[in-house]
Amino acid sequence: MQISSRFSIGVHILSLLAINPNEHQTSEWIAGSVGTNPVVIRRVLGQLKKAGLANVRAGSGGASLARGLGEISLLDVYRAVEVVEEGKLFHVHGQPNPDCEVGANIEQVLRLLLLKAQDAMEGVLAAVTMAELVDVLAREIKRSAAR
Repeated sequence: MQISSRFSIGVHILSLLAINPNEHQTSEWIAGSVGTNPVVIRRVLGQLKKAGLANVRAGSGGASLARGLGEISLLDVYRAVEVVEEGKLFHVHGQPNPDCEVGANIEQVLRLLLLKAQDAMEGVLAAVTMAELVDVLAREIKRSAAR
């Protein structure tokens, strides 16, 4: 199972808004950078707006950051785009055989481990701000331009 691409799209959008604040950032312009349909961008922007991470002007008004990059963690983005329900990152297979000793017990044994794994991943996302990510991104952009 993969985490929805909405997370990476949300990070891409916020990074683009930060790196190019003077551009008229319409969903069409952003979609050109992300490499997707403007409808997808509008959907994700709506989620980022609802979470208080982006401002969106109706029509062709464009988008901008609603908060400073240092105030936005990757976990904020992850939660804003509703990648996964809390505690539901992993899904244990449906109907294990209750007459099998493994089938009857696997879910309860796995559940705690999988919740710990999700907590660890979310802890990593919470520890990284968009400011840190965009700083690394800006350095990479400079390095690429110098080549």
